[in-house]
Amino acid sequence: MTGKSAKRVAVFISGRGSNLEALIAASTEQDCPFRIVAVLSDNPEAGGLTLAARENIETFAIPRSGFGSRGEHEAAVLDALSSIEPDIICLAGYMRLLSADFVGQWKGRILNIHPSLLPNLPGLETHKRALALGMRIHGCTVHFVNEGMDDGPIIGQAAVVVRPDDDEDTLSARVLKAEHRLYPEMLRLAATGRVRMSSGGETVLDDASAPDCDDIILISPVQSPKL
Repeated sequence: MTGKSAKRVAVFISGRGSNLEALIAASTEQDCPFRIVAVLSDNPEAGGLTLAARENIETFAIPRSGFGSRGEHEAAVLDALSSIEPDIICLAGYMRLLSADFVGQWKGRILNIHPSLLPNLPGLETHKRALALGMRIHGCTVHFVNEGMDDGPIIGQAAVVVRPDDDEDTLSARVLKAEHRLYPEMLRLAATGRVRMSSGGETVLDDASAPDCDDIILISPVQSPKL
């Protein structure tokens, strides 16, 4: 797509930005329906800010510690967004829970990726918890964001098999590989309008289909995994 027709995306990060890197790479592909126009972080030392700057993407470091309340911090974030005018926000390792007021202003236009098959294992340390529970299937989820933590209508999921010899590091690496495949594909669906959040808070699909994902099992919006 042309620069004018591609959806403008702002990515929120707190760390190294590996999913950001995957989204940037996807945005350079021919006819990609989105482009990354800005990266915002609550951590001025986040590696993803350096990555974005190297790609000539506008960056904003807005640390929570500089503000007296969450509301003041979010007001500063909203001010930054007003200068960018994105169509979609992608949370990619953003370690802050957005308020109901913030989410309400961007309802249906905020996506998040989480390293588990939601609604299982919201929150932190998902790989450690999956292993402790003896889970045989683990993975990641892209969903629309609502007011809850790691909550909202699911857009798509990718699953990986938990191997008998897995530890947190090996399992995390394979789930991260799945994240890097899943997030750009689900953002493409959102950017083209093939998936959207209804006024009732449900995922609405228009002819969404699953891409090939090699050694991971993609649980797309309309297809079941072949186990």
